[in-house]
Amino acid sequence: MTASVEPTTGPTNGTARRGVRFYAGAGVVAALHLAALAVLFTTEYGPFAITLSLLAWVFVNCLLLLVLPRPGVCATLALALVVLLIVLSRFKFDILQLTLTFLDFLIIDRDTFSFLLSVFPQLRTQLIVAAVAAVPLLWVIWRADPFRAGRGLVLAVLAATTLSMSAMSIALPEQAWEPFQGVNHISSLARSGVVAVSRLASTGWIEADPPANGPRPLAPDAFASTGSALPSGEKCDTAVRRPHIIMLLDESSFDISAAPGVKVPPGYSDYFKSIDGKQRTMIAEATGGPTWYTEFNVLTGMSVRSFGDLKFYVTRITANRIGRGLPLALQRCGYKTVSLYPTYGDFLSARAFQKGVGVISFIDMADMGVDEDMQPDKFYFDQAMKAFADQQPSQSPVFMFVYLTANHFPWTNVYRPDLTPDWTPPGNTAEIDEYIRRQSMTAKDYRDFTARLARDYPDQSFLVLRFGDHQPAISQKMLEPGIDRKLLAQRLMAADPRYFSTYYALDGINFSPPDLSSALETLDAAYIPLVIQEAAGVPLDPSFREQKSIMLRCKGVFYACKDGAEARRFNRLLIDAGLVRGL
Repeated sequence: MTASVEPTTGPTNGTARRGVRFYAGAGVVAALHLAALAVLFTTEYGPFAITLSLLAWVFVNCLLLLVLPRPGVCATLALALVVLLIVLSRFKFDILQLTLTFLDFLIIDRDTFSFLLSVFPQLRTQLIVAAVAAVPLLWVIWRADPFRAGRGLVLAVLAATTLSMSAMSIALPEQAWEPFQGVNHISSLARSGVVAVSRLASTGWIEADPPANGPRPLAPDAFASTGSALPSGEKCDTAVRRPHIIMLLDESSFDISAAPGVKVPPGYSDYFKSIDGKQRTMIAEATGGPTWYTEFNVLTGMSVRSFGDLKFYVTRITANRIGRGLPLALQRCGYKTVSLYPTYGDFLSARAFQKGVGVISFIDMADMGVDEDMQPDKFYFDQAMKAFADQQPSQSPVFMFVYLTANHFPWTNVYRPDLTPDWTPPGNTAEIDEYIRRQSMTAKDYRDFTARLARDYPDQSFLVLRFGDHQPAISQKMLEPGIDRKLLAQRLMAADPRYFSTYYALDGINFSPPDLSSALETLDAAYIPLVIQEAAGVPLDPSFREQKSIMLRCKGVFYACKDGAEARRFNRLLIDAGLVRGL
């Protein structure tokens, strides 16, 4: 960058004063850059990450210099931004076990700020105080800065750093496990920006076939709000008595006896069986953490893998942009729809997303009167009983989506030992035994819950479908003991079913499902809405009729069928029918 200094005129002491001012100002600018180097070198690890973070530092300074051609002020703003980004990244990692990415800024919405303010109620005041304090500091640096940046050189350096960051990110793509390490915040953010821009430029938000010129099988008028018309012309008769439906998200649960050498208590696997005595497998699209992937699957009947590298933000991307799903389909048949959400509803825009796909009553952690999202499962079952009683005056069938959290990580500490006073560990590692103990807590609370429903509502019928949202993180070191980390990453990137298999089970209370033909032995999570509707005797709308034909053709596989071709075709049908908007 070029720099200029005011010409020296006047007496010698004036020149001396200008020299002191120059060196003082230059010292301030140098100190700011040295401070930035110190921050980056203490938060970035490895030559690649350090180099990429330094390029990002130059990139940010150049962007600011295009607006404010004073290096000192730009370095101050850039340093404040870098520190803020690292703080936010660490905050996100503490909650989600994932560092900050470019999409956190590409998809900025009110829910994100509301969630931050819910967790840190003093944040608003702190931000205002910091902004007020920054104004005089920036004024002083502005006055002291002796340098001016030449626009031509700034543009050249900006172009060079952009090309360098892009080349590095493409040459060495981020591995699946890297964002979960809690380090390299700035370099990871820069690399994710390259990935996101490349993805959006190539496929957009969601994978879909090009628009078709011919007839559209899912015509928009088939979904008229006045009557849920079905392909045959049949109407969904709301006067027909249908069962209440309860869908239970069983946190991190799968049959751990699938892991070699694991000891389980007698009768352990019985919990995973359905009303017909069969044990069924659900293939999730998440493993070890992101519950909202499966939440998206079971509520919309769509695949998060259709969003590629953007899938982590699927509920934020699709909030109020999807007009089909299980709750909407049930609403057409007279159901009241309720969701009991175990954390703040602003988290990843969960409230906006669920209301968009048909949840009428969204009850989050604050509504339940608790300030911690991990509660014994009995707590959520009690909340379900209360919510169900509140819906009873309407005499309409109720669909309720309930989250259970007792089996959430970590399993290195004993959670509520008072709830299992007679527990005898089966003899695995302490971590695995704790996982099994918590599953036993869930099984007991579930039995008590269904018994209460049968006792308190003997003249009403219930269909219950429960499923494991994903395998626990500990399964990755249990299923193939001693597996090489790189080979494990390859298996996870390829969606190896060994690491994505959980369970789903159907139960009836005063009710026997009339149709379990969709309840295949192994089924992708996106087909769960089909299973529920047919088991409850609910006629399928055109989109679910089409999806059932895909399920039968692909034998329970959805996104992976024909290397994604079926999912892309189906997404195009939904877009053309107006059921997916703005993506």
